[in-house]
Amino acid sequence: MLSAEHRAIVSATVPILEQGGEALTRHFYPILFRDYPQVKPYFNQTHQSDGAQPRALANAVLMYAKNIDRLEALGPLVGQIVSKHVALDIRPEHYPMVGASLLQAIREVLGADVATDAVIEAWGAAYGQLAGILAGAEGRAYDALAAAPGGWNGLRRFVVAGKRRESDEITSFVFRPEDGGPVADFQPGQYIGLRAVVDGVDQRRNYSLSAAPDGATYQISVKRERGGAMSNHLHDAVNEGDVVELLPPSGVFTLAAHASRPIVFITGGVGITPTLAMLPAALASGRDVHFIHAARHGGVHAFRAHVDALASRHPQLRRHYLYAEDAGHAAPDAVGLLDSELLAAWLPESRDVDAYFLGPQPFMKVVRKSLRELGVPESQTYHEFFGPAAALA
Repeated sequence: MLSAEHRAIVSATVPILEQGGEALTRHFYPILFRDYPQVKPYFNQTHQSDGAQPRALANAVLMYAKNIDRLEALGPLVGQIVSKHVALDIRPEHYPMVGASLLQAIREVLGADVATDAVIEAWGAAYGQLAGILAGAEGRAYDALAAAPGGWNGLRRFVVAGKRRESDEITSFVFRPEDGGPVADFQPGQYIGLRAVVDGVDQRRNYSLSAAPDGATYQISVKRERGGAMSNHLHDAVNEGDVVELLPPSGVFTLAAHASRPIVFITGGVGITPTLAMLPAALASGRDVHFIHAARHGGVHAFRAHVDALASRHPQLRRHYLYAEDAGHAAPDAVGLLDSELLAAWLPESRDVDAYFLGPQPFMKVVRKSLRELGVPESQTYHEFFGPAAALA
């Protein structure tokens, strides 16, 4: 039970977390993987080595500590965490492992003078409260997914029904259930979890669904990442007829229900993938759609022909392409890097729009700053992260 005294102690640790939260979480993960190796498949080890996962956890812990007395102020953070957990099949039994490792890390990093028994007790109670909130929400999500037509709970076997090269770096995979049954519907913009054994190691990743729902298949489009265990495995070793295991669709990056405002999609690189499922729904609504995509060059620009074909059938779709370099492929609308000047030229004259943006983190930082400078209300901007959520400020 989280008492008023516990809350006060947790709140008092905020300055410490602001100074050393990332050091704490960097210490936490080795403890977790050493003592509970069974959870390692749930974590992308690339994000461990580059520091992205520790930074994301430190930010989440800090936000929780800051808002311990008013959890509603966490806004969409809880929903984002729940969605990621559901797409990886995180279960209640995992939370005590994380909690024990976190408390041990607090003791070892902060030392006995700071991490007193009272501090450990308070943080144990606080973590218990948070774990209860997340596990409860995840349990309801699992039940809803299992009860939905074509839905399921846990891993389900799918056959690779199609594999298609989309660019020099991106390949699409179409999956059909091995059992021949239907698949659960999803909201365009959501993702699925995929499990595979790569070089004898259990791996799990989330991938955006890159085609509109059809009730029979799912499609993902995967960029080959340098050093990426799962992406290289999919590109090199997974072919038509092979079997993979999938978790049901999840995610909160979906179209907002506003009947009249224009929609703007701003994507960089493989960030284009969820918008491919969102585009048909956006066009069916009758709203004006502005599609802005940035790529390094034409060779890595996936789905250009697909978007062009949609534009030829839907006059309300306007698209603009930006390449960092002109490498002699199909001509872009501009060459260089995206900035507020280009966005100002390509956005609708009215800034009363719903803007969806995603791509590499530096790209997203520029887009967020530019949209704010150009007068697009922040409450009408939406973004998704590939990998651990991070601050864009």
